[in-house]
Amino acid sequence: MKRLPLVVLVLAVGFILAFNPIGKASDRSLPPGNYEKIMKLVGQMLSEGHYSPQPIDDAFSKKVFKKYMSELDADKSILLREDILALKKYETRVDDEIKGAAVEFPLAAGRIFNARIEEAAALYTELLATPFSFTADEEVSLDTDEMDFTATRAEQKERWRKKLKFMTLERYADLLDVREKNKGKEGFVVKTDEELEKEARERVKKIMDRTFERYRFKFNDDDKFNLYVNSITNTMDPHTEFFPPVDKRYFDEEMSGSFFGIGASLQYDEGNIKITSIVTGSPAYKSGELQVGDIIQKVAQGKEEPVDLTGFLVTDAVKVIRGKKGTEVRLTVKRMDGSVRVVSLIRDKIVQDETFARSAVVSEGGSRIGYIFLPEFYANFDDPTGNRSYKDVENEVKKLKEEKVDGIVIDLRNNGGGSLYDVVQMAGLFIEEGPIVQVKDRDNQPSVLKDKDRNVLYTGPLAVMVNEFSASASEIFAAAIQDYNRGVVIGSTSTYGKGTVQRNIGLDPERGFSMSNSELGTVKLTLQKFYRINGGSTQLRGVSSDIVLPDNLEYLKVREKDNEDALPWDEISKAGYTSWKPGYDLETIKQLSRDRLESDPTFRLIAETTEWLSKQSDRKYSLKLDTYRKEQEKVKATVKQLESLLKLKGQLDVSALSAETNRWAEDKAKQERFQAWLKGLQKDIYLDQAIKVVRDIISQQNLAKGNTAEPVKKAF
Repeated sequence: MKRLPLVVLVLAVGFILAFNPIGKASDRSLPPGNYEKIMKLVGQMLSEGHYSPQPIDDAFSKKVFKKYMSELDADKSILLREDILALKKYETRVDDEIKGAAVEFPLAAGRIFNARIEEAAALYTELLATPFSFTADEEVSLDTDEMDFTATRAEQKERWRKKLKFMTLERYADLLDVREKNKGKEGFVVKTDEELEKEARERVKKIMDRTFERYRFKFNDDDKFNLYVNSITNTMDPHTEFFPPVDKRYFDEEMSGSFFGIGASLQYDEGNIKITSIVTGSPAYKSGELQVGDIIQKVAQGKEEPVDLTGFLVTDAVKVIRGKKGTEVRLTVKRMDGSVRVVSLIRDKIVQDETFARSAVVSEGGSRIGYIFLPEFYANFDDPTGNRSYKDVENEVKKLKEEKVDGIVIDLRNNGGGSLYDVVQMAGLFIEEGPIVQVKDRDNQPSVLKDKDRNVLYTGPLAVMVNEFSASASEIFAAAIQDYNRGVVIGSTSTYGKGTVQRNIGLDPERGFSMSNSELGTVKLTLQKFYRINGGSTQLRGVSSDIVLPDNLEYLKVREKDNEDALPWDEISKAGYTSWKPGYDLETIKQLSRDRLESDPTFRLIAETTEWLSKQSDRKYSLKLDTYRKEQEKVKATVKQLESLLKLKGQLDVSALSAETNRWAEDKAKQERFQAWLKGLQKDIYLDQAIKVVRDIISQQNLAKGNTAEPVKKAF
């Protein structure tokens, strides 16, 4: 999967986990022998507990070796081919280290990597000291998957030269555009081409300095070991992961929708960690001592020695600022006026309530359609009274029924899944009792998870929106609705394709394994596999939409099937279930949708535009200014066209529920974000199509005289 740029990371919302704890590159905070304990426990867990374990042998070792070296130096710009050859002696040793041999490979690789860092730093410093000329007709390839490690220093220098030249070219072209747009404006200083080229190089130098500062001071032995363990677990399958203790805490927080912190949004700004906003009612807000624009220089846990945040990424700053409820954190902050002060705060619960289920009403052609947005199947496992996704959706459905809606759309786009229990309960809101999903363990013993409540909360027209990032629990819900003929699935050709079940198991140094986090870390282990009630797995293939709408992700390699370590698709026997009598003919609904799409060129253009753009990331880029600018102008024009296509030409009539017009009246910022969310829905071209499909269902049901949406006895 291509790596996506991370620009801003926010404490008050979720963030991407990174294996970069704080410390100097030579630090090893885990006591001697703990690496071996972790490896042995992980190996035992994989062999005895994984759903489909691969033999941990020399062949497995070779896979891990290759993966680890690619992860350690992802750009293949630090290490040389001779380094890989020198480390080849460890290629068949990984299985031995897993089974108890002394851990040597990641430490040996780390020593070579650390030495090469300084050589690479000297290279980029030298190359960026001389102006680049953008008149030569040459190209650069940025697809690291197609690259090998360089064989000689000369080859490595050439790779760096082209990489740095391209980075400089990007910024130089932007500066030329800015100069062109602002030429003649009062106060604007017009710089020469030479001055702009120098400025572009200086900007690249700052980026590289920051990157190598991280390598030197924050990518320590423990980090490299954590990366090593993850190379092992990910080789078994992409969703079996190792979490060091601190990272596991953030995984739990993401699932619960809440965490313990100070309630401030942070941003990396020119080497500093800056406060960009403060959550109303949070410890940061109540203190009255923190302001937007403050730079956090140091963080201390109570009276302990403070950690200097110079050169930290936001991810790392977050890790030392968050902590247990009721504990003290001391921030050394620098105000915009230059003054420095120490602010003491007591951590408290920060609830991410804007990530929970919410709803709206769309009015069109005399129909009122309810819309429910569910970003994930969240559940607070530590608090029985905390938010649960199925309960929140249940409440939203009840509110929509009070609004007397004629149909409901449930939006699971970009919903990566979550709690299995919640998805079973949520599906049960829309059907009579019956199986929702089948789950099989490594002993080949399938079990059926059922909705046991005969009551149906909502019996009306139903549509489920999905896309390529609808995964796991989202796929279970969509598949159940589809298999029961309970509703229509609308979206991408298929969903993500994650049909496996994971559980977090702690590596306990005394008892071996535990159900809670431990000082050695936690493994998210693949234990089971999902199967639809029709017998097919959701693994790899995902769920195919009943109505396909071309989108901008279709041609990107982002699904499970694009990962070479993904588990295969298979099928088991069908479960016994009773199909729903929908009161409409699905094929008629599909044809009505096809007729609309054929008469509107928008989605055809989206498909063509997206396919062209997807090919641009895999090609070579010109390092000649004129050619580069022409290529970029074409890309920008195409992107602009796509952005225009993805916005509805008209405007949907979207409104808040009657009782929620001023839902966040006591918090102006939240109210503004809520209004912005509603406004975004008004221009959602995919929601527009979903609304039209639901209206087709309503029309079909009205034509089927007396045919209400009740279940019919049709056994499978």
